Amino acid sequence: MDASILVVDDEPEIADLVGVYLKNEGFTVYTCLNGSDGLAVLRERSVDLAILDVMLPDISGFSLCGEIRKEYSFPVIMLTARTDDMDKITGLTIGADDYLTKPFNPLELIARVKAQLRRSTRYNEAKKPAGEDVIDFNGLLINHTTHECTLYDKPLNLTPIEFDILWMLCQNRGQVISAERLFETVWGEKYLDRNNTVMVHIRRIREKMGEPSRNPRFIKTVWGVGYKID
Repeated sequence: MDASILVVDDEPEIADLVGVYLKNEGFTVYTCLNGSDGLAVLRERSVDLAILDVMLPDISGFSLCGEIRKEYSFPVIMLTARTDDMDKITGLTIGADDYLTKPFNPLELIARVKAQLRRSTRYNEAKKPAGEDVIDFNGLLINHTTHECTLYDKPLNLTPIEFDILWMLCQNRGQVISAERLFETVWGEKYLDRNNTVMVHIRRIREKMGEPSRNPRFIKTVWGVGYKID
């Protein structure tokens, strides 16, 4: 797979190990030991995916992810040594697409990298014939071919996962879609109990749409069941 990966981790052993596994898969790898160098790489190189450690010596991985999301929509995978859910929720809220806890199996990381890149590729490629891939209702316009979305003629800067979630809800307007179905369709992985990933992404989509937390106009929460657009 021809893609460029940015790895930012202040532990040289981990950064080097991840780099070796990625290069063995044919990826171009840019390795940095701090956030400032990571930002410098982004200004000079084309990057298709970033792997960020949460704890960095200068700026946190969360801050770096936030800076990335100001300009880029490529996938971001966060690494952390903490096992509680707060890092995961914080990372997903800021704009990360996936999350892995240290110590991790390098082969699992490679699998997650490939999965995110496949999703990103689908996001950027037209796959459906014209006329069957545009949904327009109540001021929300979403185009599956161009992967563009506007609300009241203003563009929404959605990540690939956010777009896939919104597209699935729009395709099933009026129907309640469970968090389990959303997760297994969009992420392509088995849904586990107490998984807050979908909830966090729904919150982010609502924020980008300028939706109030209570009584949102578009994405409704059906408590104990799931989400719907009507």
